[in-house]
Amino acid sequence: MSIIETRDLRKAYRLGAVEARALNGVSISVERGEMVSIVGPSGSGKSTLMNIIGCLDAPTSGSYLLEGEETSGWGDGRLAGARNRKIGFVFQTYNLLPRLTALGNVELALLYGDRRNARERSLRALDAVGLSHRSRHRPGELSGGEQQRVAIARALVKSPTIVLADEPTGALDSRSSAEIMAILQRLNREEGLTVALVTHEREIAEHTRRIISVRDGLIVGDERVRSPRTARTAEAEG
Repeated sequence: MSIIETRDLRKAYRLGAVEARALNGVSISVERGEMVSIVGPSGSGKSTLMNIIGCLDAPTSGSYLLEGEETSGWGDGRLAGARNRKIGFVFQTYNLLPRLTALGNVELALLYGDRRNARERSLRALDAVGLSHRSRHRPGELSGGEQQRVAIARALVKSPTIVLADEPTGALDSRSSAEIMAILQRLNREEGLTVALVTHEREIAEHTRRIISVRDGLIVGDERVRSPRTARTAEAEG
């Protein structure tokens, strides 16, 4: 069964008297345990698609099934519950609170959920991204790559079934980008997490097993990658 499935998904925004169409009938299916990238230029609709998949936005029409459940009739509370229990988010800008330590930022993800053993779970999440030794450091004391690793730990601490990453390497140098992709590949390979990432960089997309190309709100390509790029060496060196 598909963990993510959209059928004829459409999204339009009203800008005064003008209607802007971000999605024009997108149908995709992602199986549990896949690692997929969504690629396209600015304005292609890829981030809108990611927001709907992440239950951050609702389509104008069409259908979105999350783990086989139709989401179109869900209210704000149920959408928030799905985001909290099933989906971990990683963003380009990290979205860390500067006054909190790395550990505090990870713990924050548990504020509105199950807080049992929050400190222990947060330390395990930091260890999973190789940052347990930096748990007491604040974001300003960490490199960009380390901040993104904290953000990944924050996404993992809720034990989601899906990780959605929106331009996760967009603000990083090539070495740090390789480290982040190595972590995402390992989580997909060893933990069985479904990983979907948005990127405009073909080189980053080639680290995934499948590349979905979006342009003008339409799927214009869906290809399997026979031999994805590997970033294991970069992770080991990091």
